[in-house]
Amino acid sequence: MASQLKHEVARGAQWTLGEKVATALVQFAVRVLILRLLLPDDLKVIAILLALSSFALVVVDSGFSQMLVRMKNPTERDLKSVFAFNLITSWVVYALLVVATPLLADFYRMPVLREVAWVFFLMIPCNAMGVIQLTLLTRTFRFALISKLTFLAQLISGVVAIVMAYTGWGVWALVWQQVLMMALRSLFVWWCGGWRGEGSGSLESLRRMAPYSMSLLATDLITALYNKVPQLLLGRIYLDATLAYYDQAIKLKDLPVQSAMVSVQQVTFPALAKIADEEAKFSESFRQVVMMVAYLIFPVMVGMSAVSEAMFAVLLGEQWMPTVPLFEVVCLAGLFTPLAMMAYNVLKVKAQGGLIVRLEVMKKVAMTILLILSIPHSVEAVVWALVASAAFDMVVNFAAALPLARLSVGRVVRTLLPIAAVSGVMWLAVQAVSRWLGTPSWWGLLLEIGTGAAVYLLLSLACRLEAWQELLSLARQQLKKGASA
Repeated sequence: MASQLKHEVARGAQWTLGEKVATALVQFAVRVLILRLLLPDDLKVIAILLALSSFALVVVDSGFSQMLVRMKNPTERDLKSVFAFNLITSWVVYALLVVATPLLADFYRMPVLREVAWVFFLMIPCNAMGVIQLTLLTRTFRFALISKLTFLAQLISGVVAIVMAYTGWGVWALVWQQVLMMALRSLFVWWCGGWRGEGSGSLESLRRMAPYSMSLLATDLITALYNKVPQLLLGRIYLDATLAYYDQAIKLKDLPVQSAMVSVQQVTFPALAKIADEEAKFSESFRQVVMMVAYLIFPVMVGMSAVSEAMFAVLLGEQWMPTVPLFEVVCLAGLFTPLAMMAYNVLKVKAQGGLIVRLEVMKKVAMTILLILSIPHSVEAVVWALVASAAFDMVVNFAAALPLARLSVGRVVRTLLPIAAVSGVMWLAVQAVSRWLGTPSWWGLLLEIGTGAAVYLLLSLACRLEAWQELLSLARQQLKKGASA
């Protein structure tokens, strides 16, 4: 990585990663308390609402925010046009979802949807209010500000959810947590951001951005659909708590993945876009980003799988133990998804929109086959299908991205193999400790986590992993820069 770009990415990533880790801890604390207070059947409602809202958020954005990040100099009219589009679309989508709620309640045999959906879906227009502000902050690498404001919104909404849960509000605690999170973040970025929506928008601006944006919309919508298809179908097929077990396995797996990946992706997309025309610099920058992502996420996903039995027994209780075998498997998908996302960044910077759509169609055809075969069989088959799909996504994205980045397959394998090997040894060590301890306990869980961390760090040092040395170098440089500021 070029020196200046490396420091920009490192500085941005440390703030966004810090915010995402802190946010994930708040979310985890809220989720643990909620899961202890509610029955698995109650969580089915939120799983369905979140699945539906994920489609809505993609439609509202329609790829325009990513287009604004990619543009060299978006005009005031471009910004106002996208803002108006997002806001109008958000209220249209909200109205359609509210009108459809009775049908959804009947389809899923969940009468409570009629009560909570109209409040829950307010998160959609609340989110739309802050999209342009967040986009502009991303363009200018003001990740420290984004991180602070996002964490504050998450903290406040999390505290409200905990209070509501303890005072008997049940599923409403999670409903209001989602709405408050979106509303507060939008309010904060408007308060602290510099853009106030001056001027007027135009359809011409939207038409000019539409070809690229609509390609991203198609891609992101397909991805959102397939990410949530299992929840939508399992909620209909299985009448027991199967959906709740599956959904919590996915959500707990996603906490560290989202913490690491959203932060790194937010920084690397604009950073790589800046050097898109400098082939050598772009190639090495992409390789090092992939290396650092793997070094951070591999031990977390492998470690969570290794300690899952103790973690569920100690933190969530006996009623959630059926989630353990699902969680152990789905953690494997967390190894592939972050790398696929990094390769997708290259495609967004270098490839034409048509290629991105064609690749997504190919990947989703494969996933369709996997879901058709797995969903009627069992929920265990579904999680294995997700792992296979995540691996296939990674392979396809890298196959398309490596020629654009001027990287060879052998170079990438040599970069990732040592990290995978060290992570595998760490898993074996944690499993050995788990079997020696026997019955799960608080001190046993801490011992397993400590063993995994110690083994991973010691092996990184002993094997002189490139990622470890690069991480230390970046940390020293950031500390020196902070001390001299």
